[in-house]
Amino acid sequence: MTKLEELQPNAAVRGILPDALVTVVNVQWFGSEALELTYKDPAGRVANQLLYRHDEPRLEVVEAGRPWSFDGDGALFRLVSEAHRIRLAHLFDPVLAVHTSVVEPLPHQITAVYDAMLPRQPLRFLLADDPGAGKTIMAGLLMKEMIARGDLQRCLVVCPGSLAEQWQDELYRRFHLPFEILTNDKLEAARTGNWFLETNLVIARLDKLSRNEDVQQKLQASDCRWDLIVCDEAHKLSATYFGGEIKYTKRYRLAQLLSTLTRHFLLMTATPHNGKEEDFQLFMALLDGDRFEGRFRDGVHQVDVSDLMRRMVKESLLKFDATPLFPERIAYTVPYKLSLAEAQLYKAVSDYVRDEFNRAEALQNDKRAGTVGFALTILQRRLASSPEAIYQSLRRRRERLENRLRELELLQRGGQTTTVVAPLGPVLDDEDVQDLEDAPDNEVEAAEEQILDQATAARTIAELKAEIATLKNLEDLALSVRRSGADTKWRELASLFGEIFTPAVLAEHVAETSPPYGKSGIATPSASARQKLVIFTEHRDTLNYLANRIGTLLGRKEALVIIHGGLGREERMKAQESFKHDPEVQVLLATDAAGEGINLQRAHLMVNYDLPWNPNRIE
Repeated sequence: MTKLEELQPNAAVRGILPDALVTVVNVQWFGSEALELTYKDPAGRVANQLLYRHDEPRLEVVEAGRPWSFDGDGALFRLVSEAHRIRLAHLFDPVLAVHTSVVEPLPHQITAVYDAMLPRQPLRFLLADDPGAGKTIMAGLLMKEMIARGDLQRCLVVCPGSLAEQWQDELYRRFHLPFEILTNDKLEAARTGNWFLETNLVIARLDKLSRNEDVQQKLQASDCRWDLIVCDEAHKLSATYFGGEIKYTKRYRLAQLLSTLTRHFLLMTATPHNGKEEDFQLFMALLDGDRFEGRFRDGVHQVDVSDLMRRMVKESLLKFDATPLFPERIAYTVPYKLSLAEAQLYKAVSDYVRDEFNRAEALQNDKRAGTVGFALTILQRRLASSPEAIYQSLRRRRERLENRLRELELLQRGGQTTTVVAPLGPVLDDEDVQDLEDAPDNEVEAAEEQILDQATAARTIAELKAEIATLKNLEDLALSVRRSGADTKWRELASLFGEIFTPAVLAEHVAETSPPYGKSGIATPSASARQKLVIFTEHRDTLNYLANRIGTLLGRKEALVIIHGGLGREERMKAQESFKHDPEVQVLLATDAAGEGINLQRAHLMVNYDLPWNPNRIE
């Protein structure tokens, strides 16, 4: 506290103005309890103020005759100076995001961000490096660098549904960017009615945006603008030329909309070109509509897209010591010949599928034709997977159709004369089928089960009975194959296990008697006591079947961990960490749920038990 008598000319006083010192110019007393203070503020402006004895507690003379002092709050000064240092850090550290993130970037990732993308203002770019190059890391580095430079506050990531949680995990764990995933609950609970306006860092599922017009309207709100929009797996946004006309998909329309809502627009895909220049022209029009307007014609349109796109193949990716990033991949196919019983089952199911396809094609004006075709395709894939998968699929389909038949017969006895079988379950078009390919593993599985069990081309009760009779015969045939143990495909996999590792009781004997390498060039147990193996299958029935057989073969159930779409995020991470760090865990058995964005560098051996119909999934 300062007494009024201490206010002398040239003294620096705190408490007259908020957060500022004033310099005393003159003091005029009025009696002994009040005075008029003439002072000068930091900007040099002169002002007057009456002060009384009760004002003394808020006054403080810093030092008579000195305008500056060094008795301020040191912690506050450090905080302010640190804030200024961080704000200007990019001027002194050209790769600031690299040093402030939990990543060990590779040369191609640094050049992508700092050479190819950051210098472009505004950014309209296609990042098309091969799978495994770390495009998520590149996007995160770009975001972090733009935030440091004050160029990014609102960011939207659009990705397939199966990758949303992976994006959220990676961006928070590596870059500490708290993105939120768009859900129906969040949309409904928005205070302003538009959740996009309330949230700056958003991850949205591609088909949630493309197929929901209400959400698109919220995106188009006049004040809903984004600094950066990133589209992962961007090849799914493409349009096609068919029959001389452009077929615009809902996803392509969404991409056109997103392009208008942001200053910086980044597309990412490992497969930018489908072999058709016309389609590629439409795809690149999302980035530069003026240059790529109209249908591609040689001699008219420019083919060079180096200013809008970067593509690096795996062979070109190097470490800092100039060694290849990816080791040489040696892939080979293990051929096998079906047993007589398996061949009979394969032919019988194929004939059934062919007949049902023909009946489905006759439903030209029936919306369920595409659904039936998709159901039969699922059946073919499960036939090629394992006897267990085809048996369970045939059994469930037969039971569902029998329930449907009983309902129809009950309605008939109740007086309804119709004998027409109405469509049951979801009706799919081409875009629905594409959506399922990109959906999370558990959603795909649930949808496939519903479609496979309910979709039928039968139009009458008589046709439905005939199909059920056919399914019973096929089911009996599949059951006999399953019970016979005549699974040639499994026997080939079991022989590979014999080359890689054996049950513990035989390990010492095999180590003494086996040559160091087996027939396929894989190291035998004598050379690989801690060998680890990843096995991928597409179907849960096959996964359960293999889990039982592999556990028996190895002699230890704990030597195997499983990842599938029904597991929660925490359980998946636990299985992944067990496989990577527990020496007792030797095999990871997984569906496609483990095929995206999981780092399994502890294993260099992988078996695709089912060959995916989409070649990109193998990559």
